[in-house]
Amino acid sequence: MSLRITRAGLQATIQAQPRIGLRHFGVPASGPADSLSMALANHLVCNPVMCPALEVTLNGIDLTFESDTSFAISGAPSECALNGSPIELHRSYRASAGDELNLGTTLTGARIYIAFAGGLIADEVLGSASTYLPAELGGYKGRALEQGDILQLKLPGHEISNRTTPDEFRPPITSSWAVRACDGVESRLLDESSRSELFDSNFTVGNRADRMGIQLQGRELGIQSEGRLPSAAVFPGCVQCPEGGTPYLLSVDAQTTGGYPRVAQIARLDRHLLGQFRPGDHVRLLHRTPEQAAEELHEKLNYWRAWLPDIESVI
Repeated sequence: MSLRITRAGLQATIQAQPRIGLRHFGVPASGPADSLSMALANHLVCNPVMCPALEVTLNGIDLTFESDTSFAISGAPSECALNGSPIELHRSYRASAGDELNLGTTLTGARIYIAFAGGLIADEVLGSASTYLPAELGGYKGRALEQGDILQLKLPGHEISNRTTPDEFRPPITSSWAVRACDGVESRLLDESSRSELFDSNFTVGNRADRMGIQLQGRELGIQSEGRLPSAAVFPGCVQCPEGGTPYLLSVDAQTTGGYPRVAQIARLDRHLLGQFRPGDHVRLLHRTPEQAAEELHEKLNYWRAWLPDIESVI
C-alpha cells in the first residue's frame, strides 16, 4: 500500500509521537507542531492518536493514491479536493487507487494534517518516527518530502468506520491568538515596565517562524542580562529575550539549551496552538500562576476526553 507525492509544497514531513526523555543528550522532542490537530485526524481513521501522519505547512500538497485506503484531514483550513471534487476537514474519506488528493494554501493557520488508516511507514530513530530536519532524523529519509517520493502505508489492523469530528471538538484556527503563560525563571531580569508589557501587549508573529521557533515583534522589552548568562535548559514553549528586546518563542524542534533569559513559559495546555502561528498573526500572552495553569490543564483534559480518550498523550 502506498501513495505518491506529486507536489510537495513548502514543507511536508512525517510526524509522530515526540522523542521523550532525551533532552539531556541534546535531542529535541520534535513531533507534530500542532499535536491536537494531528490527533484529531488520526482519530477519524481509527488510528492511535500519535500514529505517523503528514504535517503540511502553509501552501498545501498534492498526492496520488496507489492503493485503496481511508484518510482524514484536520488543522488549518484550506481548499481540499479529491479527484477535483471539494472535500471537508474533520471527516474520514475512502480513496481508491489512482485517486488524486489536492490541498491548497491554508486560509488561516499554518499547518494541515493528513492521517491514513493504519498510518505511514517511516524511519524510526531514538524511539520515534518523527522527522527532525536539522539532524536528518526519522520520517522519510530524515528530510522534507519532495515531488516523486513514494510513501508506504501500513495495513490497518482495525475496521474503518465513517467518522466526523463533532462541531464542539473542532478547534478554531484564526489569525489572532491568546495563549496562557507563566513567568520564566529569569523574568526578574526584565525592567519593571517590561514585566507588565510582556503580558499586556499584542505581539505580531514575524517572518522568522518555523518548527524551531517564532519571533514575536512589536513591543521591545528591556532586559538586563548583558549577554553573559550561562547556557541552561530550554523547552518548547519557552519565551526567550535576547539583549535586543525582541522575544523569541521556542517550538517543537527547538534546541535543548540556550543562553538568553527565559522570561516566560507557555503553559502546557496551550502549547499545541503554537503550531498554527503564521507570519502576521497577532499574539497575546495571558498571565497565569503555575497553580492556575495546572487547574486549567485538568479542565481542558476533562473536556477533550469525551472525544479523544487518550488526550493526556496529546496535550
